[in-house]
Amino acid sequence: MSSESPTVFNMPPSAPFQDALAKALSADPTLGGTLGADVTLTDITLLVPTRRAVRGLTEAFLRANDGRPMLLPRIQPLGEVEEDELSLLAGIEAEPGGAGAQLEIPPAIPALERHLTLATLIEAWRNRADNLDLVGPLNAPQASALAADLGRFLDLAETEEVELTALKDLVPDTYAQNWQLTLEFLQIITQFWPDILKERGAIDPAARRKALLNAQCEAWQKNPPKGPVIAAGSTGSIKAVARLLATIAHLPQGALVLPGLDQCLDVESWEQLGPSHPQYGLKELLDKLSVERAGVPLWPGTQSDPTTPDGARDHARETILSELMRPAETTDQWQQSVVALKPIADQALQGIRFIQASSPREEATAIALLLREVLETPGKTAALITPDRNLARRVAAELSRWEVEIDDSAGTPLNETGPMVFLRLLAEALAEGLAPVPLLALLKHPMAALGMAPADLRDLTRLLEREVLRGPRPAPGIAGLIEAVEGELVQRVQRNPNAAPTFEAPLRGLITQLDEALGPLLALYETTPSPELSGHELIQTHIQAAERVATSDETPGAERLWWGEAGETAAQFFGALLEADDKLAELPPQLFARYIETLALGKMVRPRYGKHPRLFIWGPLEARLQRADVLVLGELTEGVWPQRADVDPWLSRPMRHDLTMEPPERRIGLSAHDFAQALAAPIVYITRADKLDGAPTVASRWLLRLDSLLTGLGTSRDALADLKWIDWAKAMDTPPPVSAAERPVPRPPLDARPAQFSVTEIETLMRDPYAIYARKVLRLRALRDLDENADAAEHGTLIHAVMESFTKAYPTHLPENPQDELRRIGNEVFQTAPDRPAVKAIWWPRFEQMVPWIIETFEDPRRLGLTRVHSEIRGELELYAGARTHKLTGVADRIEQRDDGTLAILDYKTGKPPSKKQVEAGLSPQLALQAAIADQGGFEGLERAEVSEISYVQLKGGEAAGDFKKISSSPQDLIEEIWGGLIELLTLYESETTPYVSRLRPELIRFALDYDHLARVKEWSVQEEGGE
Repeated sequence: MSSESPTVFNMPPSAPFQDALAKALSADPTLGGTLGADVTLTDITLLVPTRRAVRGLTEAFLRANDGRPMLLPRIQPLGEVEEDELSLLAGIEAEPGGAGAQLEIPPAIPALERHLTLATLIEAWRNRADNLDLVGPLNAPQASALAADLGRFLDLAETEEVELTALKDLVPDTYAQNWQLTLEFLQIITQFWPDILKERGAIDPAARRKALLNAQCEAWQKNPPKGPVIAAGSTGSIKAVARLLATIAHLPQGALVLPGLDQCLDVESWEQLGPSHPQYGLKELLDKLSVERAGVPLWPGTQSDPTTPDGARDHARETILSELMRPAETTDQWQQSVVALKPIADQALQGIRFIQASSPREEATAIALLLREVLETPGKTAALITPDRNLARRVAAELSRWEVEIDDSAGTPLNETGPMVFLRLLAEALAEGLAPVPLLALLKHPMAALGMAPADLRDLTRLLEREVLRGPRPAPGIAGLIEAVEGELVQRVQRNPNAAPTFEAPLRGLITQLDEALGPLLALYETTPSPELSGHELIQTHIQAAERVATSDETPGAERLWWGEAGETAAQFFGALLEADDKLAELPPQLFARYIETLALGKMVRPRYGKHPRLFIWGPLEARLQRADVLVLGELTEGVWPQRADVDPWLSRPMRHDLTMEPPERRIGLSAHDFAQALAAPIVYITRADKLDGAPTVASRWLLRLDSLLTGLGTSRDALADLKWIDWAKAMDTPPPVSAAERPVPRPPLDARPAQFSVTEIETLMRDPYAIYARKVLRLRALRDLDENADAAEHGTLIHAVMESFTKAYPTHLPENPQDELRRIGNEVFQTAPDRPAVKAIWWPRFEQMVPWIIETFEDPRRLGLTRVHSEIRGELELYAGARTHKLTGVADRIEQRDDGTLAILDYKTGKPPSKKQVEAGLSPQLALQAAIADQGGFEGLERAEVSEISYVQLKGGEAAGDFKKISSSPQDLIEEIWGGLIELLTLYESETTPYVSRLRPELIRFALDYDHLARVKEWSVQEEGGE
């Protein structure tokens, strides 16, 4: 039994949907007899699109009743949103005469079980012999990601009621080869998947929803419900939902309330509507109902009174919105339309404001300020509507400045929550062999504790970073960390034999605790070759390790890891994975992090309770039927809102057409409807940023349409701009004026000034005295980079080590096969080099190129006139300057004792050596000062002797493998001159009035120096050069 003519109402876009619905039903549950006589609120069943709409409508009824206790109608979600929001008419099956009573519908296969099963099928398809070469390698995370896409395709096909068996009827020869392969791949869901579902007695979730909706239609058509049923706010974009809406509209006590039906648009334009138009879905629904648009009455109480300011504004706004969204085929009528619109333009645009930001951060700050300002008015509400999750997070972060926690209805992706990030960092640290960066990321995570107070672990972690992990990457694993600690101890003692490092004991304790927490899991990662382990074993072992790492001195790790909404959601996720033991993939431990990440994609953590009661962040879907006093439509940028019409990875456009599937533009039409509904609110701010991710953006197509319309009306977006929010946002982030730093000129007291220098430090004192001040007075040690790349300095260290070993092994004569022996020694030294690609790929080949030159051009000729060669020999000399005794130290790369009793001082350089002019001018005094120490008998094991030669030996590899550069023809004269200059220099700095100036000789400095940041070089250097 059904009504001959359907009952349909229109809720105009300017009306607050939920409040208007609740107000009318509270005032008259019969709707003037439309729903029958003697109807009370509790007799009515209301079906709305989403669960959020259910909560909002419940609150609307309470507002309509001034907050007094009342019996509400039955309000249920209809389920017309994205897959993760779909609801299957909860409670329908329990109704007498409901769908569940009419026929038995199989349960929906759990989402996780479907995902894992599809991934298994994909791997099996890939491993078929005829696909191995065609498809290429496919690991478990990749199969999991494909399974997620395939699951969405299954839901899409069910939603659009496409028979996937029709895929076999598509003619492969008419499509490109890649689409032919895709059709073959889709046999997974056309041939194998239905059999699996049948075997398990289940169906896909979207298929179950469709079956429930169809069954409910049939049940209500045969036996109409006793009470009124109202479906409100749905556009019927899902075919099964559209059939249910039609059924409800024809019930004797049924009614359909359409959201924002455009009754201003002319008939010609109405007939031209395409899938990308906001009214397209409503037009299809009315056609299905055989209802004329003009015959749809307004919902009671929503008629605008043009004699009131609000009524006139609402009518004008709806009129201009209709013109704004006019289909492209009839936009030629705008020239006539603007004539009629001009008298009402001011009223229509009243309350619409634009905020144009230069960057997403500026946009977010402006929105946050706007929302914060709303709170100054008691009871006033505001909401940001945006599909841009980055913008939503930025706004929430900006509001935290004022300790305002905003309710973000979309929630947080599970993969971005604390427990999941912690587990991912654990897996990444192990996969990279406890390399510095991932290890520090793990240990600095707030959940890490290793059995101690978290603050104590942070202190130990910083100690480990500062003393051990800065520099080249240690060897992998726990053994590598222990070796790195021992290596640093050896280096400290070599640099200063009297040093007593205090970091050994605490760091060994930290490494022991780390070993105890990670031991079983680390063993899996260190097994070579990497084993294929069951997902169940990997999950269990990772969770156990994570709980051990998270254990603090007061709280068990499980309690810390799985605490709160995020922890509970993560625990449920992993619990479901462990229950699906036999369906989990086998994979190497190194792929575990990515595998879990793909399985968790799409899962969200939503707060159980709202945060701020008057501020909200909604996605376009969550915003349907919602209304706040102030709406902010965020990021109206093409590709963001509306989102791009995604390219279907499974079907081309012709294939979709052949299967009678909706075009991708249909989504743009739904998005356009959301935008139009929101723009009808009394106070609306539209925002966008000029750039996203550093690239210029294009305004949304709807804003470009609005620009054209505003131009025709004699105005522009600039006239509607509210600039104060951008001005305030800039002011928020603009620091107070700060005077640029001046070049530092510290003047420490004499007793703080250093009295011992190495020969290289003398050069530093001449060029950048501030570096000496920072290193020797402030005692600041420059930190090396984490995971430092193999650089030229390390290359030079290796070559020096090779030459040292060779000359110490053969100080008086060369071996029989000197080149072979040099290569052998070089190979031994290079074995100790950092494990870097550059060592084998670049440094070793260059060294091999050097070997012939070193022996034939350098060693052979020089050994003829030598008595003995000394390498890496230490020397020191005391001298008096000012009022104190100073000590000069140095390590000579090579000192040769000649047959004539003189000495030759040589220095190896793998880079470019100083020029002869620089050395003679005293600008590069290192080698000359070594000669001065030798000249006065300061080197160990060498008596005082005249220096007859000072030279650089350049060892660079390549075509010109080496070079020899003699510095001075009169070494003794150079030594005397340099020594005199040294006395003058040290005497100068004995005066407390002499400052340690930063970059005293900038023309001699080619690279950034260790202490430039401390000296704020970039500030004062620009100022001195006349910059702003």
